[in-house]
Amino acid sequence: MKVPLISFILVTAMGFSGCEKYNSSRDVDKYIDELISGTYKSYDLPDFNTTDISALLEYRNETTVITNFPQNPVSSFRQSECKLGMMVLWTVESLRAVENNSRFLIGRFPSLNPVLVLKESSEPQMVFDDKSHKEAAKAYYDWWNSCRPFKDKISTDPLAKTHYRWH
Repeated sequence: MKVPLISFILVTAMGFSGCEKYNSSRDVDKYIDELISGTYKSYDLPDFNTTDISALLEYRNETTVITNFPQNPVSSFRQSECKLGMMVLWTVESLRAVENNSRFLIGRFPSLNPVLVLKESSEPQMVFDDKSHKEAAKAYYDWWNSCRPFKDKISTDPLAKTHYRWH
């Protein structure tokens, strides 16, 4: 009886080990390199955690244009390109949303797209300019480096005091 059970466990474990899934064992630099080189293979955002936020934010101001990046499958808007820094900020927002168990999460996606929209607009007005990117990057950096307790910090929207929100 023990031999079939052990065999079953081994076969099952080997089957799961063959599945390719992006996980937290990969580091931030590898994620960034894969985004830049166009070799990122997962359809989802990486399974990082909040300890990776500081490393991710090192890339917040990057304006390198990437063309192969995770996109929310429920969004009808398809982006052909994205600035690396915006993708990084969206990844950080994903970590914040997961930590807060946000009701808006779709898988690990914190919103429909790694695009900012104007808060005050009656219709979603997407913004792709350098000014919005810089303002969002500063907001996330200031938010993460604030001297607030983690619980308070992680539940605060970094974009709250800006004119933007995620699309």
